Amino acid sequence: MLGICRGRRKFLAASLTLLCIPAITWLYLFAGSLEDGKPVSLSPLESQPHSPRYTASSQRDRESLELRMREVEEENRALRRQLSLAQGRGHRRGNHSRTYSMEEGTGDSENLRAGIVAGNSSECGQQPVVEKCETIHVAIVCAGYNASRDVVTLVKSVLFHRRNPLHFHLIADSIAEQILATLFQTWMVPAVRVDFYNADELKSEVSWIPNKHYSGIYGLMKLVLTKTLPAKLERVIVLDTDITFATDIAELWAVFHKFKGQQVLGLVENQSDWYLGNLWKNHRPWPALGRGYNTGVILLLLDKLRKMKWEQMWRLTAERELMGMLSTSLADQDIFNAVIKQNPFLVYQLPCFWNVQLSDHTRSEQCYRDVSDLKVIHWNSPKKLRVKNKHVEFFRNLYLTFLEYDGNLLRRELFGCPSEADVNSENLQKQLSELDEDDLCYEFRRERFTVHRTHLYFLHYEYEPASDNTDVTLVAQLSMDRLQMLEAICKHWEGPISLALYLSDAEAQQFLRYAQGSEVLMGRHNVAYHIVYKEGQFYPVNLLRNVAMKHVGTPYMFLSDIDFLPMYGLYEYLRYHVWTKGHAPTNFAKWRTATTPYRVEWEADFEPYVVVRRDCPEYDRRFVGFGWNKVAHIMELDAQEYEFIVLPNAYMIHMPHAPSFDITKFRSNKQYRICLKTLKEEFQQDMSRRYGFAALKYLTAENNS
Repeated sequence: MLGICRGRRKFLAASLTLLCIPAITWLYLFAGSLEDGKPVSLSPLESQPHSPRYTASSQRDRESLELRMREVEEENRALRRQLSLAQGRGHRRGNHSRTYSMEEGTGDSENLRAGIVAGNSSECGQQPVVEKCETIHVAIVCAGYNASRDVVTLVKSVLFHRRNPLHFHLIADSIAEQILATLFQTWMVPAVRVDFYNADELKSEVSWIPNKHYSGIYGLMKLVLTKTLPAKLERVIVLDTDITFATDIAELWAVFHKFKGQQVLGLVENQSDWYLGNLWKNHRPWPALGRGYNTGVILLLLDKLRKMKWEQMWRLTAERELMGMLSTSLADQDIFNAVIKQNPFLVYQLPCFWNVQLSDHTRSEQCYRDVSDLKVIHWNSPKKLRVKNKHVEFFRNLYLTFLEYDGNLLRRELFGCPSEADVNSENLQKQLSELDEDDLCYEFRRERFTVHRTHLYFLHYEYEPASDNTDVTLVAQLSMDRLQMLEAICKHWEGPISLALYLSDAEAQQFLRYAQGSEVLMGRHNVAYHIVYKEGQFYPVNLLRNVAMKHVGTPYMFLSDIDFLPMYGLYEYLRYHVWTKGHAPTNFAKWRTATTPYRVEWEADFEPYVVVRRDCPEYDRRFVGFGWNKVAHIMELDAQEYEFIVLPNAYMIHMPHAPSFDITKFRSNKQYRICLKTLKEEFQQDMSRRYGFAALKYLTAENNS
């Protein structure tokens, strides 16, 4: 286990190292830009070949920038190689250095293209201030397993930079809601509130609109946010799931104060030529104002939109355009642009650094001169990280930083901003306060109350149990060092599997790459992978088992371990063989010749692998690491009068593996053994209180063993 502990520190160091790279690179560019001796303005998106700015000198400036960026990429790679060997830890708190003028947003897109407003939009003197504890509202549409993973990375980037309370409004299907509700409940981030809105109930609002975009029907649901979100909510930032923040979201929230007149939509100009209609012969996009606008980042003034009867406005526009267009190509974005084409006064145009769009052949490079100018990165191509962009290596590194960043570090309190009262959090604090920190077994006792961040269904899962009520799911738990055993188990067990994996954030991404590269694992959609993120010094074996058990969808479950290989055909054998409550340790001499199931009695220290009904008791969380984690569970089953039936012709093979850290610690650490003995005695006392006289046999058997 010492190896695992070292490995965990290594992965943490690696994630923090990656986090340092963008900050150092930004400082490098910052210094390099100062050497030019003059401020550099940002080029507008609309190219103007006849403008005096586009001179040979300007061309040299652009070539110089490209050269510097290539140098930065080389420096970036060199820094990664050097810092990956470092043992120090640290992370960047935010973007504080701003030197260059950036284009200001305006409601007049022609003025924006005609020139650039000087001044730093991030400086306190010009940027409207957001109140210290003002809640920022964010809406995200999310559906399915993959989108749920994307949301986590987006949320990490927002949490990393934020200084304000956040309220996430998640329009989610049933799958995403189950995943994300559990994730946020177990994440327990202070000053963060999450509300869910049933996306499936909204389908009828937009299902009449044919949509060719890969986002499907969910890509149209931003159109109905004025109806979906609470009537008292006045404004909200709407984000796609493929967004990464490089600054405090409060800066974007402050832009609402710049809206004037009838401006109700804050949007960034589209950075591709899509709406210009010149991408190919007979290309016919939806109507748009100029280049149109991208809806990956939207500022919505909900109260004004409702007064303007937004619902009626977009519906009438969509109905009229669909008579000629027949379907949307870019989902809600097409309809937003068609409405804006008729009503340009609705738009406040955001500076393009609020939505740097990384699809192929965009003009995203004109949104920044230094990487310190970046605020929001949008991976709006189906290719995602494989998109073609001159600076994609830097963007990819920034994204991977948050992807692998330890989410537990984001549980920090906001100084001076009290969190809303949370019953679960208060109960947890009360339970922890009752523990004696001077107790030599304090760490063992504390682990029982540790809340581990949990991401259910990390990969796509699809399985319908057999209708004959005999179906059974194999349940197991594992850590990174047992990952290589997955393929063998999947080959031997063709039925559904529920697995709990104990991983760090970085290890979870390694697992994802491993699974996506395995034909065996990718060929199975009936394997549920539930990630329980690492925290604390013990391996929470019984918590992992409980997580895997809780999400079994079949009537029965086979409680196994990852290093036991089922015999071929065991799944079908268990489904169609006659058995009642479970499978128990056996009289092996009798088992070798048995042809029919037979009953055995409980004995001390037995820890069989059993098949039980889904509603069986959970494992006792007080037992962590090595020792008594399965023994206590079997004792509980016996106390509840489960019968133990041995099945003939059914077996598993124990696959050899290196000793775990936990068993090594048990053997070498006297205090570990003392604490385990104490926990056993306390468990037996609890059994006596719950089951009375019937539980005396467990204490007697233990004393005689």
